Amino acid sequence: MDFKDKVVLVTGGANGIGRALCQQFARAGAKVVVVDLEGDAAIALAETFGGLGLAADVGREADIQSAVLATENKLGPIDVFVSNAGVSFSDGPGWMAASASNESWQTSWNVNVMSHVFAARAVVPGMIKRGGGYLVNVASGASLLCQVGDAAYSTTKTAAVGFAESLAITHGDDNIAVSVVCPLYVKTRMTEDGRGVSGNDEVMTADTAAEAILTGMSEKKFMILPHAELATYAQRKGEDYERWLKGMRRMRRGLIEQHPDYDYER
Repeated sequence: MDFKDKVVLVTGGANGIGRALCQQFARAGAKVVVVDLEGDAAIALAETFGGLGLAADVGREADIQSAVLATENKLGPIDVFVSNAGVSFSDGPGWMAASASNESWQTSWNVNVMSHVFAARAVVPGMIKRGGGYLVNVASGASLLCQVGDAAYSTTKTAAVGFAESLAITHGDDNIAVSVVCPLYVKTRMTEDGRGVSGNDEVMTADTAAEAILTGMSEKKFMILPHAELATYAQRKGEDYERWLKGMRRMRRGLIEQHPDYDYER
């Protein structure tokens, strides 16, 4: 896919994978819109490549609608919407699957799932009228496996994949491409203190993850796996669920031994 002169909006664009994506889209000649809860950071990044920076809470539909309208007024219709923003809170003290607060669960649902729904509502009708477009929803390897110690994250990221599947099935005939991105561990603020990182998998840089995403988009792949080994893990899970569950329990026990008193919710 040629990104030159395409209007590309990236949520969660001021940091981590989103930041790397914005920079790489800009180098590819796109007109990039950086959207982030940290508006000043979004504006500062956008200024480095002549893009547009906007503040928005993607868990609020009105904020996404405002960001889309501001983009259209400034740069024109959106060709590519990358719904990248996400949150993680973890299970909290006691490592109980349902122990995180209602607020944490609701915020996870709003940001990790409903932001994708809000984005589609805002841009799909216009894409259909113009003859096509591209939606990229960033989920997680946790959506195909599970993130030990973070039930809300695993649940909502799994739901994000389900919604991406529905988008692809429903709007493929409208010439709207859909990709869902499922990375394992990427070096971002979410993983910088080791929180949530388990197993022996490589912690990939955000730049490398972004490169993999753009490569997958160039081929219009539905499922983009920056960590290729995730496909093998998911296949093994599907082939023998009982064995997989036993392995994940063993991993959980090891993490509790390492961090018995760690307050994971924050």
